[in-house]
Amino acid sequence: MFPIQLSNIRFTPDGRPVLAGVDLDIDADGITVIIGPNGAGKTVLLRIMAGLQAPHDGNIHWNGNGCPEPGIAMVFQHPILLRSSVFHNAGLGLKPFGLSRAEAKRRTMQTLERVGLAHRATDSARLLSGGERQRLALARAWAMRPQLLLLDEPTAALDPSATDVVEGIVREIRTDGTRIIMTTHNLGQAMRISDDIVFLSSGRVIERAPTSRFFARPQSNEAKLFIQGELPWRISFDN
Repeated sequence: MFPIQLSNIRFTPDGRPVLAGVDLDIDADGITVIIGPNGAGKTVLLRIMAGLQAPHDGNIHWNGNGCPEPGIAMVFQHPILLRSSVFHNAGLGLKPFGLSRAEAKRRTMQTLERVGLAHRATDSARLLSGGERQRLALARAWAMRPQLLLLDEPTAALDPSATDVVEGIVREIRTDGTRIIMTTHNLGQAMRISDDIVFLSSGRVIERAPTSRFFARPQSNEAKLFIQGELPWRISFDN
């Protein structure tokens, strides 16, 4: 499905420009983190890429095609889980694949093992902690072996320990060959986990750069002010 090319993507509910002409190219490798102020349009952009929301204008081309291929998964900040077992929830995404029961079970258990939840397989998903619920949502997506995984602030409600575990899982998914695009308000996390940064503000891509360069030498005053306001330590930029 790569490269993915977004051209002049606009989303204007009731005339309000949530996305005001986003242009973005996505290649097949790495972790891209989208950051920006509240209301910048980050979640809407992910939902449009996932096919959950139609843009009001603009085009998305998937390796030159107008329609995406199968192979996209999305994990939300507050994942939706069924009132059933951890195992059942983890295997839900495999139903359209036509796998044998044995293969579906094998893949589901393998993924639960990789996120550290195999011992909870028969427990109700309602009994999981917040961090475990997010790990289960990642397992459900990972079992599908997606080409593209979209993560919308997956650690926003988690404590530092649970956040560290989730970040480790995200890195493993990337190592497996899945392209990851993620939003976060945690700039420390963005520095730790990403290969490149997209800075979104007022519905537009203001800046995009490799992570180290973005945080050391942001090119726009808007990005500089955002970084200085969000990071919990004093920061100065290279000249």
